[in-house]
Amino acid sequence: MSVHYQRHGEVGVISIANPPVNALSQAVRSGLLSALEEGLADQQAQALVVMAEGRTFIAGADIREFGKPPQAPLLPDVITQLEACSKPLIASLHGTALGGGLEVALGCHYRVALAGTRVGLPEVKLGLLPGAGGTQRLPRLVGVERSLEIITSGRFVDAAEAQDIGIIDAISDAQTPLEAGLAAAKEVLAGQQQARITGQLPAPEANPLAIAAMREQLETSVPALFSPFRIVDAVDACTKATSLEEGLRRERELFLACMDSPQRAGLIHLFFAARNPHVVPGVDNAEPFAQIALIGEHTLFETFHTAAQRANITLTDTPNDSTELCLLAPGEDVSTCPSQAVTVALQPLTDSASATLLSLVLAERGPFHELVNHHASATDQQRAALTLKALRANVVVSKSPSVLSTLYNAAKQAPDNDAQSAMEQASLTLAQQGACYRESDIDLLAVEALGYPRHLGGPHRHASLPSHLSTHKKTPSEDAHS
Repeated sequence: MSVHYQRHGEVGVISIANPPVNALSQAVRSGLLSALEEGLADQQAQALVVMAEGRTFIAGADIREFGKPPQAPLLPDVITQLEACSKPLIASLHGTALGGGLEVALGCHYRVALAGTRVGLPEVKLGLLPGAGGTQRLPRLVGVERSLEIITSGRFVDAAEAQDIGIIDAISDAQTPLEAGLAAAKEVLAGQQQARITGQLPAPEANPLAIAAMREQLETSVPALFSPFRIVDAVDACTKATSLEEGLRRERELFLACMDSPQRAGLIHLFFAARNPHVVPGVDNAEPFAQIALIGEHTLFETFHTAAQRANITLTDTPNDSTELCLLAPGEDVSTCPSQAVTVALQPLTDSASATLLSLVLAERGPFHELVNHHASATDQQRAALTLKALRANVVVSKSPSVLSTLYNAAKQAPDNDAQSAMEQASLTLAQQGACYRESDIDLLAVEALGYPRHLGGPHRHASLPSHLSTHKKTPSEDAHS
């Protein structure tokens, strides 16, 4: 069951159980309304608590529903009904409360969080804006300027700051969200804490200086992006709307405009691309290597030493008969590695391909390196990838030639201001050569390691779009003046 209701004394508890991150699936949204109805009908329940089981509160939307037609009940309608609850409604947060998860909490009348909780509205990172009241309720709690900064950046706010600025009401020292929620509910019922309906709070005063300053900042930092400017419009509407309902309608219009933006599709493409780029298709039940030799010196090796014990991996500086995987720093001799070991050579981005069966092409920026298979078995590549991941090195697996090196060289050799087009052409060639396991891996490496514009979704995706979708789009500033 995704959501269930149970009463504890005079407090009814609505508990969400949708592992791993309690995402807001259609079943969860529907379950929230059913549990709310049950709690309202429970005459012995004087207050209600919304909480989640497992390691986190609601961490956002259900990615399995991305790109599919929306199914009722829609989240804005769920939150409207939560906010209209006739009994005090307490949200008990832990882990993360992000996106729609924070919007659910904002629809409750009181928010308590365990220490270490983080909250945020990171929709901008997917080319969207909070579409279930975030741009209308958050400003009522923290004002225009703070709301603009939090929503346009998409950053996570820790519990201490969230309490300080008014997003949450209290931080609990309880051990579980159930204990924290029950204690907060009892304090509210005893009059020791005050529950407030966020949507009934007065809208913040208009702040044209903050609005203008944020627009100017965005024009300088991200002029080509669509959703940040719509976030500013939505927060501005909060100060001008005659009611919460009017502000929510404007937010919904702007949300749907973002949904229709090609940027949203490109950013969600990258979101999915980053989920499992270390997986070699067709290899099942592979396990990381446990005995690793690090030959030579490299800064990456320092990270490996820190992570090895937790990963139950043994690292040595000298190979022996038990060595399963040998990692060679640049310039080290492959002959130092025993024949029974799988050998991976670390390769700087600007160097030519190594003579080993596997090479780890090192990105100069971003979180992902590329594990290239020159002649190794798919199983050995997968085991090496799993080992590197266990040692806290994010990798994209590929086949030869190196995707990263090819894109880098294409951009470097291109005429001035033509690096983007050069990467797009190179990406098509790489896909035709079969250098990648997934075309999205090309896009991920180009964006994260080489600075290709994120909002375009990557060079291969952009180059593969129909011409009417890949042509130049007006920036918000151009659009505003046309």
